[in-house]
Amino acid sequence: MEKVNLKESIDSTVKVLRTHTQSEPEIGIILGTGLGGLANEIETEIVIPYEEIPNFPLSTVEFHSGKLIFGTLSGRKVVAMQGRFHFYEGYSMAQITFPVRVMKFLGIKSLVISNACGTVNPKMRKGEIMLIEDHINLLGTNPLIGKNDTSIGLRFPDMSEPYSKRMISIVEKNASENNIKIHKGIYAAMTGPMLETRAEYKMLQVIGADVVGMSTVPETIAARHIGIEVLGLSIISDECYPESLKPINIQDIIDTAAKTEQTLTFLLKKVIAEL
Repeated sequence: MEKVNLKESIDSTVKVLRTHTQSEPEIGIILGTGLGGLANEIETEIVIPYEEIPNFPLSTVEFHSGKLIFGTLSGRKVVAMQGRFHFYEGYSMAQITFPVRVMKFLGIKSLVISNACGTVNPKMRKGEIMLIEDHINLLGTNPLIGKNDTSIGLRFPDMSEPYSKRMISIVEKNASENNIKIHKGIYAAMTGPMLETRAEYKMLQVIGADVVGMSTVPETIAARHIGIEVLGLSIISDECYPESLKPINIQDIIDTAAKTEQTLTFLLKKVIAEL
């Protein structure tokens, strides 16, 4: 899918989706590693596999589903991606962020993005949740490079508030009311799929990152470009302190994300009701 044909591709995809549903979702949700269970809380109208959606990539990660879910969550109309796409899978930035742009033209005003990440901040521990208040893009590229279509967004979008302060405050209020410990910090995105070296984790500490992951930033940039408000939430699934670094088992990361999923699901249901 070439970027010069992006709007045409979006329109054709939306047209096909409209043959399945006339739902106009208010909120989009991207469910990351170990967080697909939130889909079970959605009062489902229709589930469409990615392979049936024109121009959608297919996730190659074995623990990611590949379904677009339309329905209702906490009384709000939502569309949820159960399974996302990563740069390390070989997709272009246009492909990775294509579903976000499609969700915009389906009607969403807000986007909730979740992920699993590793912490380089000793004050943040495995199994805890972090609100993303800012990010550092270390992917070496972004989804806005190339010809810009002004029918999608501005050539030079502002990024002074990539993650909505309004949405962050709603999460903090609900976390406090329900005695849920939550951090707030900076997410750094690196390409993966290999995990980082001891020196790279040290670099991340020096430049001000609190956690590191392999997703979220491209989707956030695309969402802000097109005028969507973004909330980012990370499950801290491993500890990456360079002074005490140990080999990481990917299954342990998935298991930790799954254990924290119940708490995050409960919190998101409360938050979505207020967005």
